[in-house]
Amino acid sequence: MMAEKGILVVVSGFSGAGKGTLMKRLMEKYDNYALSVSATTRAPRPGEEHGREYFFHTKQEFEELILQDALIEYAQYVENYYGTPKAYVEKQLNAGKDVILEIEIQGALKVKKKLPDTLLLFVTPPTAEELKRRLVNRGTETMDVIESRLRRASEEAEGMSEYDYILINDQIEECVDKMHAIIQSQHETVKNRRDFIKEITEEIAVFEKGEEE
Repeated sequence: MMAEKGILVVVSGFSGAGKGTLMKRLMEKYDNYALSVSATTRAPRPGEEHGREYFFHTKQEFEELILQDALIEYAQYVENYYGTPKAYVEKQLNAGKDVILEIEIQGALKVKKKLPDTLLLFVTPPTAEELKRRLVNRGTETMDVIESRLRRASEEAEGMSEYDYILINDQIEECVDKMHAIIQSQHETVKNRRDFIKEITEEIAVFEKGEEE
């Protein structure tokens, strides 16, 4: 029987929704997941390694990747490019790993357009008030920055309906289990069981031939 290919999952959500904590816990609790490593032209920060936090490239190298169609999606922020390398993701998927990309809405929709079988998950707190409380309780940003993030969340909310599932991150363990269940359920969809359907259909056809002989 053929090895089962992994599922490509894109996770987006409001700043303060707890995406990072959610994915870290998912990786700790369950096997068979791989976090996608992005490519970037920004300089490595102290302690960062090529191929671990990011694939670091020069601007010329990155633009060559764009020309070669070697990226699933990419964007430019503050003079630096960021993107998702196609080869890395495909290698993980072919090894049977479920690959998770954490990117914003525009990037998520680009991935879905290019790879329609991608599963889109959007993470949100249970209420807007809880979102604000989490941002404030971080204690790492000024109120101006927090207000800016909340305005951005208002824009992002308009894209939620483009996603396949909404994950309400209230209790972290419950949300992690729900996320895992949703991803694993995708393995059983007809579109992801085409190889099995073909295989068993051919095997069962032998019975019909046997009865005719």
